[in-house]
Amino acid sequence: MSAPTVAQPKRPAAPDEASLVLGEFRDIRSRGRWRFRLALLGPAFVVAVAYVDPGNVATNVEAGARTGYMLVWVVVLADIMALLVQYLSAKLGLATGKNLPEQCRELAPRWLSRLLWAQAELVAMATDLAEFAGAALGLSLLFAMPIPLAAVVTALVSFAVLACQQKGCRPFEVAVAALLLLVMGGFAYDLLAVGHQSAADAAAGMTPRLNGETTGLLAAAIVGATVMPHAVYLHSALTQRRVRTSDPRDQRFLLRFLRIDCALGFTLAGAVNLGMLCLSAALFRGREWGNLDAVTAAHADLGRTVGGGAALAFAVALLASGLSSSSVGTCAGQVVMQGFLRRRIPLFARRLLTMAPALLVLSMGLPVTSTLVFSQVVLAFGIPFVLLPVVVLTRRRDLMGPLVNRTATTAAGALVCALVICLNAYLIVTMVEGG
Repeated sequence: MSAPTVAQPKRPAAPDEASLVLGEFRDIRSRGRWRFRLALLGPAFVVAVAYVDPGNVATNVEAGARTGYMLVWVVVLADIMALLVQYLSAKLGLATGKNLPEQCRELAPRWLSRLLWAQAELVAMATDLAEFAGAALGLSLLFAMPIPLAAVVTALVSFAVLACQQKGCRPFEVAVAALLLLVMGGFAYDLLAVGHQSAADAAAGMTPRLNGETTGLLAAAIVGATVMPHAVYLHSALTQRRVRTSDPRDQRFLLRFLRIDCALGFTLAGAVNLGMLCLSAALFRGREWGNLDAVTAAHADLGRTVGGGAALAFAVALLASGLSSSSVGTCAGQVVMQGFLRRRIPLFARRLLTMAPALLVLSMGLPVTSTLVFSQVVLAFGIPFVLLPVVVLTRRRDLMGPLVNRTATTAAGALVCALVICLNAYLIVTMVEGG
C-alpha cells in the first residue's frame, strides 16, 4: 500500500501570481541557451518604466530650464542609487520567495507594518498624480484635449496595457518594454534634432553643488522621480516566484542575470533622464525664465526652432511614458496592499480607485508641470521608508541564505539612505529659511 499523502498548507498567493511565473528553472533551461537567457530578462525593464515617467520628464525639463546643466550630477547619482536599491529589492524576492511588503508584514511589529503601508499608499497617490497628469498633458499637446478629459482617456488606455498581464508575464513585459523604447526613441530624436549641446557645461554639471531652495527642490524631485518607492516594492514581487527553484547554484545563476537585467534597464533609463535634462538646457539656454510652464514651453520651442516632427516626438514620448508607468504603478499598488494587509482587489478596480484623486486634482486647473514636480518631492520624502527595510532585510543571512549582502553592499545601501535623508533635510532647512 502506498503511504497516505499529507496535505500541504497553501501559502497565500501573490498578486496575479499566475501571470508573473515563467515556470520551473529546469523546464525553462531546456528551451535552449539563448531562449533561456532572454526569458530571464524583463523585470528590470518593467520597473525602469517608472524611471522615465511624466514625473521624470517634468523634473528634468524644469531642472534644465532653470539651472542649465548644474544638476547633471544629481541625475547620474540618482540613477546609480536607484540601480543599487532595485538590485537589492529584486534579490530579496529571488532569495526568499516573498516580496518586500510581505517580509515587512511578517517581521516588523504590527504598528510599524501599518505605518509603512499607509505611507506607501500616500506615495502611490503622488505617483498616480504624476502619471495621469503627464499622460493627460501629452494628449493635450497632441490633440488640444482638455486635461481632465485627457486623464480619463489615459485611464482607459492603461486598462489595455494591464490586460496584457492577464495573458502572462511575457506579453505584459513586452508591451511595457515597447512603450519604454518609444519613450527613449522620442527623446533621443529630439536631443539629436536640437543639437548644439555643450559637452564642457555638461561635464561641469558633474561637480556636486546646490544653490538654495530652487536647486534643492529640483534635486529632491529628481531623486524622488528616480528612486521610486513603489517601484522598489514591485521589483521584489516580479522576481519572487518568476522562476521557481530551491537549488542555491541555480539561484546564484539567476542572480547573475538579475544583475545584467538591472544594469541594462536602469542604464537605459538613466541615459533617457540625462538626455531630457540636456535637451531642456539646450532649448532654454540664454532665455528669461519668467513664469513659463517648462514642459509646455519645451514642446512649443521644439516646434518653433526644430520643426513639427520634434514637437510631435516630444508629445508622443510624454504620452507613452504616462500610459506605461500608470499600468506599472497599478501593479505596484496591488503588491503593496496584498503584501502589507493580505488583501487584494482586481487590478482594474484598483485602477479606477487610484485615478480618482488624480482626476480631482487635475480638474482644479493647477499648473501641470508644477504639480508634477511637487508630486516627485513627496516621493523623495517617502524613499527612506522603503530603503531602510530593504537594506536591513537583505543583510540577514537567515532570510537571504547564500545571496546575503556582502558588507560593502550593505554599506553602500546605508550610504544611499543617508544621502537621501540629508537631501530632504537640506530642502526643509532652505524652505524654512526662505520662509
